[in-house]
Amino acid sequence: MTRTTTGIAILGSTGSIGTTTLRVLARHPDRWHVTALTAFGNAALLREQARTWAPAYVGLVQQGADCEPGWAVGDGCLVEAATHPDAAIVLNAVVGAAGLDATLAALAAGKRVALANKETLVVAGDLVNAAARAGGGALVPVDSEHSAILQCIGARPIAEVRRLILTASGGPFRTWDGDRVRRATVADALNHPTWRMGRKITVDSATLANKALEVIEAHHLFGLPYDRIEVVVHPQSVVHSFVEFTDGSVLAQMGVPSMELPVLYALTHPDRIADTGVPPFDPVELSPLTFEPVRHDVFPTLGLGVAAGKAGGAAPAVFNAANEQAVALFLDGRLAFGEIPQAIARALDVHAGMPAHDRAALLAADAAARATVRAHAG
Repeated sequence: MTRTTTGIAILGSTGSIGTTTLRVLARHPDRWHVTALTAFGNAALLREQARTWAPAYVGLVQQGADCEPGWAVGDGCLVEAATHPDAAIVLNAVVGAAGLDATLAALAAGKRVALANKETLVVAGDLVNAAARAGGGALVPVDSEHSAILQCIGARPIAEVRRLILTASGGPFRTWDGDRVRRATVADALNHPTWRMGRKITVDSATLANKALEVIEAHHLFGLPYDRIEVVVHPQSVVHSFVEFTDGSVLAQMGVPSMELPVLYALTHPDRIADTGVPPFDPVELSPLTFEPVRHDVFPTLGLGVAAGKAGGAAPAVFNAANEQAVALFLDGRLAFGEIPQAIARALDVHAGMPAHDRAALLAADAAARATVRAHAG
């Protein structure tokens, strides 16, 4: 019997975005089915998901994990899942630069990529956009900020956009002084006041590295120069982004802080469907809404990332790799929180000028940046 629902491959199905996506899909069995699931190393949850969703393809990246017979194992499973012939949509929720090859392959195969893996665009935005043009694939953002911008712009030409303003929650250290921030512990950094996310992205929110990555991502998604992309702190996380148009009008996309909304829109764009996953919007309950400037002296990682984006070439890939490695070392107790921006700055000083003409060159810059950060860790 021929299926009438649309096949979806979920890369990173056991993580925060992956499990959120499955909750969304469970409410709409008449529209979508799961074709492929991959995870990094959480074999137990992947096994449970596979039993529930019965995908045609299951892959586990980590070698030596507790696999089931028939599962694919190793890095190659990401590309295999992303190019599965039954998958019309690929939800890429892989953490870090490891998601790049799967995004490139899916776009080259003409698939819609619902992209939660912002590092793909940070590392190789030009290559990703070229792959989409060549293969006929479509790139739709999952990040709440970029989903908000997409919804605000709609079908309007980008020439009518004057400015993008991304909102940042400010993370757990929004009100802390600089000395206290530099001494923050892992437990402190993982205690986000608004969002429940994976460990790496939660630390990125605490340093504001996540916002730097999102500025670079917005540049590649919407084609605006960096001097027309700004960041403002919005602790309530209700306004997800603003778009200012050339006539001075400003549109904002608002919603309760839930990733189910941008995930759903990435699957249905440009259409909308009825859904009951989040409570109705109550402006009184969610008030007041406040906005603050970024304290760049306390959170220098944002400025480092934006400067890397402006520099172009290998610099964004170096920034991303150095940040990933520094965060991993911080979570492992080998680097202090205040040393994260120092490690990133050191890697940029050494490697930002490396060649960036193709995928291999960018991955070489990535590897060099990671090695430099590791070499200076305790």
